[in-house]
Amino acid sequence: MKHIYLVARVAIGSLLAASATTIAAQTIKEQNQPTLYIIGDSTVKNSTAGLQGWGDPIAELFDQTKIKVVNRARGGRSSRTFQTEGLWDQVLAELKPGDFVLIQFGHNDGGPINDASRARGSLRGTGEETEEIDNLQTKKHEVVRTYGWYMRKFVADTKAKGATPIVLSQIPRNIWKDGKVVRAAGDYGGWAAEVARSQGAFFIDLNEIVAKQYEAIGEEKIAKEYFLTDHTHTTPLGAHLNAASVVTGLKALKNCPLVALLKQR
Repeated sequence: MKHIYLVARVAIGSLLAASATTIAAQTIKEQNQPTLYIIGDSTVKNSTAGLQGWGDPIAELFDQTKIKVVNRARGGRSSRTFQTEGLWDQVLAELKPGDFVLIQFGHNDGGPINDASRARGSLRGTGEETEEIDNLQTKKHEVVRTYGWYMRKFVADTKAKGATPIVLSQIPRNIWKDGKVVRAAGDYGGWAAEVARSQGAFFIDLNEIVAKQYEAIGEEKIAKEYFLTDHTHTTPLGAHLNAASVVTGLKALKNCPLVALLKQR
C-alpha cells in the first residue's frame, strides 16, 4: 500500500511539474509575442447598447496565436485628450519592440478647445501653432497644440519604442451630399495623411475605403442598418464593415509586417 502511495505521489508530482513547465513556456511565448494596440475614440471602441466600434471585431481577423490585439481606444477622446489624460502614457508603458499601433483620431478634435464640459478640441492643421489656456474642465494651465502635433507625437513615441505606427484617417460619418458620402480629405483625413508622409509612417485612408463601401451599399440601407442613433456611431454591422476595411487598407501597404499576422483565408 505504501508503495502504491509513493508511486501516486511521484505521478502527481510529475504531472504538476509538466503543467508548470507548460504554463511557463506559454508565458514566455506570450511575452515574446507582438501586440497590436489600437487607439482612438468611440468609433473604435464603444460599449453603448446596440453600438460597436471597429477596434473590437478586428481582433477576429488576426491570427491570435501569433499576435495579441488590445483595443485601448476610449470614447469621447481626441488626439489631444488621449495624451493629456494619460491614456497614451499607459500604452507606452507596455509598448515593446516588435509591437504595432493603429492610430485613428479626428472625430472629436473639432470640438471646443476650452469649455467646462469637455475641452477636447485641438488646433486645426499640422503646424507648430500653440494656444495657452486655463482649462475650465481640468482647472489646469495647458498649452494646446495642433492635431498634427499630437499625431506626430503618437508616431514618434511609437517608433522610439521600436514599434510600428500605422496612421488611419477616421471613418466617415453618415453624412451624404448629392448621393456621395462626405469625405474628410480636406481636413482631418488629409492632415492624418500628411503626418504619416512627413514621419515616414504607414497610412491607411480608412475614410475613403469605408466611404466607397457605404456608397456601394446605398444611403438608405446604411442609415437603417449600419448606424443607430446618430451619424457617427456604428452598429455591430457597421463595425465589422469598418474592421474589414482596415484590413483591406493593411493589405494594400507595401512591406508592412503586420499583414503577415492576419488570418489566412
